[in-house]
Amino acid sequence: MTRVDFYLLNGADDGGKHLAACKLIHKVFRLGHRVYLLTETADEAGALDQLLWTFAAGSFIPHQRLAAAIDPRIPVVIGNDAPPEAFNDVMVSLAHDVPPYYDRFQRVAEIVGGDDTEKQRARERFRFYRERGCPLETHTL
Repeated sequence: MTRVDFYLLNGADDGGKHLAACKLIHKVFRLGHRVYLLTETADEAGALDQLLWTFAAGSFIPHQRLAAAIDPRIPVVIGNDAPPEAFNDVMVSLAHDVPPYYDRFQRVAEIVGGDDTEKQRARERFRFYRERGCPLETHTL
């Protein structure tokens, strides 16, 4: 069963969500997990691709954008579409909706910004996961 963690950011804009995603990915990467970072758009995937190189001095997270050929040694892939088959450990989601492939992951981390629209979408995703029996945790950052 997929475990789902919601990370709630108070008053965070997309920049805050993106930085929180990078910090979470850094932690998960250091623990030895493979991560798929799901974004809403290709532009957002590009922005996060750049941010993962620069968000913290001295940190290095090997990653690549979703492409036809994924280097099997790369632990982090960023995209706005279905992940490669080899990725089923952790998904960090910035998407508005629950992706149809969520249940192939052991863990899903949903990052939620502080505006009302964002919170409402998160409540809908929370209900979706709860109705399917997923273990749920909520963390305020």
